[in-house]
Amino acid sequence: MQQKRIVILGGGESGTGAAILAKDKGFDVFLSDSGSLAPDYIKVLENEGIPYEQGGHTPGLILNADEVIKSPGIPPTAPLIVELTAKGTPIISEIEFAGRYTDAKMVCITGSNGKTTTTTLITHILRTGGVDASPAGNIGRSLAWQVAREPHAVYVVELSSFQLENMFDFKANIAVILNITPDHLDRYDYKMENYTRAKFRIIRNMTPEDVFIYWQDDPIINAQLQQLSTEATLMPFGEEQRENTRAFIDAENELVISAANAPLTMPRADLALNGLHNLYNSMAAGISAQLLNVKNNDIRRALSDFQGVEHRLEYIATIRGVRWINDSKATNVNSTWYALESMPESRTTVLILGGKDKGNDYSEILPLVRRKVKAIVAMGLHNEKIMEFFKGEVPELVSTASLADAIAQCERLAAEGDTVLLSPCCASFDLFTSYVNRGNLFKEAVKSLS
Repeated sequence: MQQKRIVILGGGESGTGAAILAKDKGFDVFLSDSGSLAPDYIKVLENEGIPYEQGGHTPGLILNADEVIKSPGIPPTAPLIVELTAKGTPIISEIEFAGRYTDAKMVCITGSNGKTTTTTLITHILRTGGVDASPAGNIGRSLAWQVAREPHAVYVVELSSFQLENMFDFKANIAVILNITPDHLDRYDYKMENYTRAKFRIIRNMTPEDVFIYWQDDPIINAQLQQLSTEATLMPFGEEQRENTRAFIDAENELVISAANAPLTMPRADLALNGLHNLYNSMAAGISAQLLNVKNNDIRRALSDFQGVEHRLEYIATIRGVRWINDSKATNVNSTWYALESMPESRTTVLILGGKDKGNDYSEILPLVRRKVKAIVAMGLHNEKIMEFFKGEVPELVSTASLADAIAQCERLAAEGDTVLLSPCCASFDLFTSYVNRGNLFKEAVKSLS
C-alpha cells in the first residue's frame, strides 16, 4: 500500500512541527517554503531526514499531495492554494492535524485582543494547581511538535483567525472568545462578518460536556450567538452580574468566579494585571482553571503573582522622570484602546503609532487620545493616514520613518512625569520583521538612553 503523501506549506514553527508529527506517523512528507527557512528549522529537518525546499514552491512536488498542511500566514487566495482547492486536495491547519493524534484536554483561546496574555495566564494557573499544562498554537512550541515529542495532559492553545480557517474536525473542550473587534480585514475582503465567522470556528464540534466562555458585553459575539447554535455550555463573564454570568465584579469591588460548590472571591486590587482588559482576561482564565478542577486558593495565588507577557504593556524603564512602555503587541486599534484606557487621565502620554495599516479605523481611540495624549509620533514608511486623521486632535503630531528618529522625537516631547507608550495600532512589517522584533529594538533603544 502506497504511503499517504503530506505536503507542508510554510517552514516556520507550525510547519516544522507538523513535519515531525507526519514523519513520526509514517507519512511521505515534503515541506516547501517560498521564503528562507530559519537555520534552526533547517537543522531540525535535516536531522530528521525530512525533505524540504526553500526560496520557492515546485508545483510538481506539491500538487501530487494527498493532503496539504498550510501555514496560517498563507491566504486562501494564494495561487497554489487556489490550484490545490480546484483539484479537491484537502487543506488543513497544523492544529487540525495535531488534534488527530492526542486525547489531551484542549483549552482554546481566540479574540482580537488578549489572546497571548490569557493563554499564558491560564497555563500559569494550571501549573500552579499541579496540572501538566503547556501553551501551544500561536505561542511557544507548536502543538504538532508537542504531540509528537513532548506530550502533555492539557494544551492551552492560542488560536488566530488564520489558524481557525482550516480547522474542521478539531474540538475544544473549553473554548474562549475574549472579544471581537475589526482586525485583519484585508484578509477578509474588508467584511467584518467574514472575520467573525472565522473566529467562531473555535466552537465547531463542541458537545454538551464542553464549555464556551465569552465576554457577555461584546455586541459582535452576542449577535453571532443569535445566528449560531452550539451544544456547548455557555459561561459568560463581565463586569456586572446577570442571570448566567460566571465571573463578575461585586459591590465590594471583588472578583467573583461563581461555582456550584465553592465560589472564588478576591479583591480586584490583588490581581497582578491592571486595566479593564486584563480584568476580563483574568476572569476567562479563572473560569477555565475552575473547570479543570484547580483549587480556588491556587487560582487566587496565580492571579496575584502572574508576571505578564512581553511586549504587552511592558514597563521598560523610567529615564529622567519619563516612563517608557512597550506595547508592541498592539497591532490593531482595539488593542491600543485598552492600552490608552490604562494610562493616566491627564494629557501626559506621548503615543507612538504606525506600521502596516490593516484597514484601521482610528475613531475608536479618538476620545481617549483627546483626553490623555499630549503628542503622537507616527513611525512608519506611510504615515499619511495617521497624520491626516489626528491633525488638530493633539497638541503635537510628528511623522518619522525610523525607530531612531521616533525615539529622538519622543525625548523632545516628553517631560518629567510623562509616559512614552509604543502602542502602534498597526502590523510591524514596514520597518520590522515582527512585533517581537519591533518591541525588542524599542527596548534596546530606550535602555541605551540611560
